[in-house]
Amino acid sequence: MAESYFDMVAGRTPADLRIDDVRIVDVLSGEIREGSVCVGAGRILGFAPLEAREVVDGQGAYLIPGLIDGHVHIESSMLCPARFAELILPFGTTTVVADPHEIANVKGMDGLRYMLEASRELPLSVRVMLSSCVPALPVEDAGATLEAADLAPLLSDPDVGGLAEMMNVPGLLGGAPDVLAKVAAARDAGKIIDGHAPMLSGSMLDAYAALGVNTDHECTTPEELRDRVARGMYVLLREGSAGREVKKLLPGVTPGNSRRCLFCTDDRQPADILERGHVNGILKLAVELGMDAMDAVRMATLNAAECYRMYDRGAIAPGRRADLVLVRDLKDFEVLACWAGGELVAREGRMLRALTMLHPGTLQSSVNLAPLPEAPFRVEVPSGKARVIGLLPHSLITECRIQEVRTAPDGEVKLADNPGLLKIAVIERHHATGKIGVGLLDAQYGLKGGAIATTIAHDSHNIVVAGDNEDDMLAAVREMERIGGGIVMVSGGKVLDELPLPIGGLMSDRPGEEVAAKLMELLRLAADHYHIWEGADAFMTLSFLALPVIPHFKITARGLFDGDSFSFVDVDAEK
Repeated sequence: MAESYFDMVAGRTPADLRIDDVRIVDVLSGEIREGSVCVGAGRILGFAPLEAREVVDGQGAYLIPGLIDGHVHIESSMLCPARFAELILPFGTTTVVADPHEIANVKGMDGLRYMLEASRELPLSVRVMLSSCVPALPVEDAGATLEAADLAPLLSDPDVGGLAEMMNVPGLLGGAPDVLAKVAAARDAGKIIDGHAPMLSGSMLDAYAALGVNTDHECTTPEELRDRVARGMYVLLREGSAGREVKKLLPGVTPGNSRRCLFCTDDRQPADILERGHVNGILKLAVELGMDAMDAVRMATLNAAECYRMYDRGAIAPGRRADLVLVRDLKDFEVLACWAGGELVAREGRMLRALTMLHPGTLQSSVNLAPLPEAPFRVEVPSGKARVIGLLPHSLITECRIQEVRTAPDGEVKLADNPGLLKIAVIERHHATGKIGVGLLDAQYGLKGGAIATTIAHDSHNIVVAGDNEDDMLAAVREMERIGGGIVMVSGGKVLDELPLPIGGLMSDRPGEEVAAKLMELLRLAADHYHIWEGADAFMTLSFLALPVIPHFKITARGLFDGDSFSFVDVDAEK
């Protein structure tokens, strides 16, 4: 530690900052006490009212530790790291545990290194987890493949927290050599291994935990939460834009197991952040649902810090990082001021300075399509009985629904002959392989009078497009190719609106408020023109329909995927 820090601790020189008249939320003792907090050299000095160069009057507000998002994909905010930091710091989030597997699936190690370097000098602490599943499954068509040998050199990086969510459960439990090599490298380096195991139970969950997986953010029931805690795992309660599990899981959180629980957003869009907040918004929701405020704050701070072995933060105590958030009360968690590493970075909901961005370089060229066939969205169901992807409200889990469809004499399903039915397709966009997977989507999604396409398509991030007519679907794909990635909305052959995302087809370098405003325009268009179902997020839901590691039925560039059998199935239900 610097000599100046010792001098400030001893009172020989003034502290950098003293915050007076605050109610200190002590997550270590569970008490709230009135007093002052002194800060120097980016760390908390203590509670004695030392002389300070700057004094802030807290006016009786509550001072809580900086909030920690236990699992997030920065790319899902559609913002580069600097713009993401500018968006969430005003909401009191000072640390995020980030898995960059979105950009890693597009650009491999170049994408992963970009996220590391673009995050290093930010006031937002970004603990990067190395993407474990690129591609998510061997049957996917991502832009790159990351092997254990690629990741191993980065495990010694101080900004790397460990191995990101292990989604390839069959590979891990089946002893796939490269999967085991990644897990072994992380364990040998003393790093955390994140989990991703929806609906896993019994002996298979035993094995998953025994192999070193420390966390899971895919629980959907209190029983699953308790099962994982019983096996020594931490459970992350997710509240994102599409996946919202806090209300479902809180009944499973008890005084006995709450210290093994924390919060995460996973995937939350910028407009949603501006409307509902970030981790502070989850705190508000948890308290509204009846959770004790101290327990909720502890889950968002100390528990997350301990889970990810960040022992220098998570509480207001001498020697810890001066990540501090002043909130009006412990009900709404409205943020009045936020300090990150002792620096006042935001006040009254606004950043106090712009952050420097790292140029993305070659990440700006990411849409590479093969010539499309004459009828790219043709699908045949000779039996007249089709497997249709069904949606559940505000859930990433889907259903397989068997539905009668009208077909042409050759068995082709045409949308014009099946009012209300939708087609969904995934087109490989990284290596111009020409692969196109086509399926049918339940009418519940909505989408009347056009098509929507996006390059945000978890996790391989090919182009996913859905529509109620094939012509608009094709027009949307053509426009996507022209703008180099993002979101495109087409109706009657015309582009109604779009959001370009030039960095990997996933992120923008524009300010978060600007991207959020454009996204809000697109969401209003989705509701008013396309009549998208209120139980779905027009774009996030579409993105997750391409993610085969979450049950039950999804679509990839190779076709319809059954997440229960981990195999491809025909759209024709009789095959």
